[in-house]
Amino acid sequence: MESEKVNQCPLNGSGARPEILVGRRLGEVFAAWHRSGDEEAEDPLDVWLIDGQGSSLHVTSGSDWCLIVESSRPHEGYEVDSWGRIEVAPVGDRTPFAAHLGEDVLAVKEEFEPKCGRIAFDVTFASGRVRCDSWAGDLRLST
Repeated sequence: MESEKVNQCPLNGSGARPEILVGRRLGEVFAAWHRSGDEEAEDPLDVWLIDGQGSSLHVTSGSDWCLIVESSRPHEGYEVDSWGRIEVAPVGDRTPFAAHLGEDVLAVKEEFEPKCGRIAFDVTFASGRVRCDSWAGDLRLST
């Protein structure tokens, strides 16, 4: 078993464990998107996985390439001066999690890197899986 210290991000700590989702139904997913003028980011900056009991896990990427997971609720959107706006809303069909709304989480598998902690985790549902990872400081979601 890996030690907790090895799995910690030096800047952000170990955070919450996404394994708490196992056995719970994915009730809602919110995301934060950067919008500059009419342009919208393809990938979200943050996602919040909300289970059927109302518990919420926030997933985002750290500047040191770690994948941050913490217990928190979605926040309101906000202006970022001349760079546009951060919009926070339900994902609709804009992330791979949308296909699994209402399904139970069967398994979660995390990946760690010694120098930056958690770098990825996979969430498995009966109908497939979603991978959350951090690359160059960006959150990536894929199937």
